[in-house]
Amino acid sequence: MRHFQSMLALAAFVLAAALSYLGALWGVSVVEARSAEVVHERLSQAGLDWVHVSPDGLLLHLTGTAPTEATRLRAISVASSQVDPSRVLDNMSVTPPKQITAPRFSVELLRNESGISLIGLVPDSTGHDPILKKVDPLAGKGKVTDMLETADYPAPRHWSEALDFGLAALAKLPRSKISIAADRVSITAISDSIDAKRQLEAELAQMAPSDLKVALSISAPRPVITPFTLRFVSDETGARFDACSADTDAARSQIIAAAIAAGAKGKIHCTVGLGVPSPQWGKAVVDGIRAVQALGRASITFSDADVTLLGDSSVSQTKFDRVAGDLEAKLPDVFSLKATLAKKKTDQGKGPVEFVATLSPDGQVEMHGRLGSALTRTAVTSYARAAFPDQGVYNATRIDKEVPDGWPVRVLAGLQALSYLHRGALLVRPDTVNVTGISGDQDASDEVSRVLSDKLGQGQAFKVSVKYDKKLDPNAGLPSPQECVDTVNGILKKHQITFDPGSDKIDGAASSVMDQVADALRNCTRVPILIAGYTDNQGRAEMNLALSQKRAQAVLNGLLARRVSIANFRAKGFGEADPIADNSTQAGREENRRIEFSLIASSKPATAAPGTDGAQGPKTAPSKDTPGGATSSGVDKAAPAGPGKTAAPSQDGSADQNAAGAPSGEKSAPTANGEAAIRPKLRPKK
Repeated sequence: MRHFQSMLALAAFVLAAALSYLGALWGVSVVEARSAEVVHERLSQAGLDWVHVSPDGLLLHLTGTAPTEATRLRAISVASSQVDPSRVLDNMSVTPPKQITAPRFSVELLRNESGISLIGLVPDSTGHDPILKKVDPLAGKGKVTDMLETADYPAPRHWSEALDFGLAALAKLPRSKISIAADRVSITAISDSIDAKRQLEAELAQMAPSDLKVALSISAPRPVITPFTLRFVSDETGARFDACSADTDAARSQIIAAAIAAGAKGKIHCTVGLGVPSPQWGKAVVDGIRAVQALGRASITFSDADVTLLGDSSVSQTKFDRVAGDLEAKLPDVFSLKATLAKKKTDQGKGPVEFVATLSPDGQVEMHGRLGSALTRTAVTSYARAAFPDQGVYNATRIDKEVPDGWPVRVLAGLQALSYLHRGALLVRPDTVNVTGISGDQDASDEVSRVLSDKLGQGQAFKVSVKYDKKLDPNAGLPSPQECVDTVNGILKKHQITFDPGSDKIDGAASSVMDQVADALRNCTRVPILIAGYTDNQGRAEMNLALSQKRAQAVLNGLLARRVSIANFRAKGFGEADPIADNSTQAGREENRRIEFSLIASSKPATAAPGTDGAQGPKTAPSKDTPGGATSSGVDKAAPAGPGKTAAPSQDGSADQNAAGAPSGEKSAPTANGEAAIRPKLRPKK
């Protein structure tokens, strides 16, 4: 019994101890929960909802990410105000402070006759003084307005190169606006002439750093053309312009389209200028070209408002009368038409009356044939010596008093036309004046036609056959970057670069193509050009990338082997990237295996309408290394592809048209009113 009582007492003691322990635990839990609840509530009231409170016994853990260090300390202070600070454990983190973004550094340079203005923000490391030191000498009598601000931030990458290029461009452009940023330089300027525009474009393209984007827009004034002349001929050699002038871009496009429809081929050069006699010039010319097309063998000449339609003797009188009548009815009232059908040639017992002059490359002129009097011969000799002063004049003409009326005018007009040529010949007859030869002036044919049309008068027949030789053109020695890639594009449109299958070895059949490409690039060695290689998606990507690099390098090495300086050329392989056709088809894969030539750091060329001046840019996939330029294609010999994805060369071989609408390549001289004029001139001294 006593033992049972002892066990009962022990059990009661254990139960009491257990109840005490559970009570203690419950008490602590209540205290923890209440403390966490009070602290969390107080933090929420203080706007510190981001703080998380976790109880651990009598301790409170504060977690979360504070926006700032001050906010973290505030959270600790709020929690410590509700419980003993020793119970608060800080496990909070602080958001790292953001670095202040550097401003965009840029400079606007404005230059005109009154001075130079500088506007923008530059780094402290650049400062004002180095810029002003380069700009001050350019201002001349004008003043320099310095509105530059500085900021104490590091200069961005390529800032120095962009600034140096912009200041160098400013030195060449007296009327310009240049916007300079680290990644881009935009230039808008006005040049004195078309030739100056082309020269500046080429020089600036060569000066620009290869990794700098350059936006270039240089305009030139339209030339004043007097008389406003156009001559279209269709004969045994084909259809062509001896001279072409238009008053607007739209009129030029219409005229060129009509000429192409009439059979004109090759490069068509047509000047957009001032001095048109009628706003309906384009329509009148198109009607005239269609009349020549209907006759087959004929010519039409517009000299201001005077129109001369000459039909060949092979054209029937009935057909000529019908076509001439239709044209006369269609021409606007301001135009005056004189239509003449050449008579069939008959035998002449005494032989034709004629005057012949030949111009040798060294400038010597020999004259033979007939003149009406000794006084006329003296006048012709004096004029020839003034027009051809290089090596002298040899006059072997004889006197014939039976020469036709107006003979001296025809002879002098012919000699003036001959003075535009480097070498050539003049034939003057009662029924025609023929000028043939070669010149280094792209506008020589236009100017010869203009002189003959103006001096001979309406209704007079003449024939011009003048060819342009680029080797004789002093302005052609420095082609523009776009002309460089356009020339390569024209070559590779006809014949592609091919490789042995699966190899980087250029096929032997493509050696002549590489020779042509090398010849085209000899005068373009200062132009930054990228040679990019591409493959299809057959095989492993790593192998395709390596093969494309080797093929691009093979083309570059091929140019070097042909003694072309490649210092500014770059070869890079892109593997199967940027496909231009569907790789799921054989034809598509053939197109994707290609070599592309493009300009580095130049804007994408504008697309021109078919038959107009300017070439359409190629369809190439964009790439950071190929920002613009003409493209050519190369394919494996094992699977020759069709024509590459390149645009046909423009019908006009001239450079891009300027902002005012005048095509590049025009020769002009400034007049008193600031406009440019195209007028007959004497042969310049060497």
